[in-house]
Amino acid sequence: MSTRHKDTAWSVVAVTGATGKQGGATARRLLAAGRPVRALVRDRAAPAAVALAEAGAELAVADLDEPASLLPALAGTGALFAVPPVAYGPAGLDEELEFGRGRALADAAAGAGVRHVVFTGVAPTTGAAFAAPGKRRTEEYLRERIERVTVLRPVRFMTNYLGVAGIGLDGFTDGVHRHLFAPDLPLQMIALEDIAEFAALAFEQPERFAGQTLELAGDAPTPVEAVAAIAAATGRSLRYERIDHEEAAALHPGFAEVRRQWAEGHRWRVDIEPLRALHPGLRTLGDWLAEGGAAALRARFDAADAAAHPA
Repeated sequence: MSTRHKDTAWSVVAVTGATGKQGGATARRLLAAGRPVRALVRDRAAPAAVALAEAGAELAVADLDEPASLLPALAGTGALFAVPPVAYGPAGLDEELEFGRGRALADAAAGAGVRHVVFTGVAPTTGAAFAAPGKRRTEEYLRERIERVTVLRPVRFMTNYLGVAGIGLDGFTDGVHRHLFAPDLPLQMIALEDIAEFAALAFEQPERFAGQTLELAGDAPTPVEAVAAIAAATGRSLRYERIDHEEAAALHPGFAEVRRQWAEGHRWRVDIEPLRALHPGLRTLGDWLAEGGAAALRARFDAADAAAHPA
């Protein structure tokens, strides 16, 4: 191996969650830049995994719930994009399971000689609603085990407007976007592609970004403003509706607490302008809509119409 590839700025980057949102965006961004990527997947035959292989990624089978699979999958890599999935148990969020996955990945990375990890979690608010204890514990454990660690903490994804399976919120139903957030308070959000941009920056300049924690957001419209922008971009009649406390509690007790804290002013407050200085192409919601978000939303709306009114 050449000296160039021994440096983490040029070594193979392993990507967890590569068939998902953040991992997929990051893998594609790195591949587009010519960086060698090893995508850790559970199923090589999954459509998203096949697409990554066709784009140039090496595939390695690994599962965060099977720690023995991680070390072989990471062998020979110098850097890692780590995005352990949120873990749910019978009582809701399972901090111990989430941290267990993060710890297993950190141990495997250390064992494989990975020198730089970019870990992505979630941005905190001034309250406890987005404290993400499992992710914070993983951040600290990574710092104990890995030479260079960069932490990204993004806020809400713009792609959430396309719908998020299994939570009973997000997306649109019959032209209505229903959520926990107060309609007239700023709601920070970030494009997945921009998370990938910051990850790529960290991998390209590991000495500069090692030890740093970057909270990430790109725009901050109110929910009403955001839905109005989506309506204008898609040509649809849409509106925002905030669910009440009882309905939030029925979905999950944690949702009711988020709703209460948000109303009290405990919101994301990421300083966006310094991020734009690092990444001048940082996307607003309007940018995301123009770059494909509106088209994806129109496709969802058309599919819902067809299902509701079959020929």
